[in-house]
Amino acid sequence: MDGAASEGHAIEVHLDRVLAERGMTLTDLANRVGVTVVNLSILKNGRAKAIRFSTLTRICETLDCQPGDLIAYRKPGTDPASQTTEHVET
Repeated sequence: MDGAASEGHAIEVHLDRVLAERGMTLTDLANRVGVTVVNLSILKNGRAKAIRFSTLTRICETLDCQPGDLIAYRKPGTDPASQTTEHVET
């Protein structure tokens, strides 16, 4: 069972992918957002139980992305590799 399923949720976090696309480290993001590297690591690894909208806002501002770029819902029992996400610019 993956980390998300064992935590009782089906939310996947794609922070590592977005950071790589931006050429930014977790430490850089933590410094710019004003949260600890430990807390961002917990989020990145899908073990966070919650995230404040103010923190999510600062992450999105810093990474120039939408919340949907960072998190996604995966139906239980589905293969994460088979799911595609659509991103609609607003």
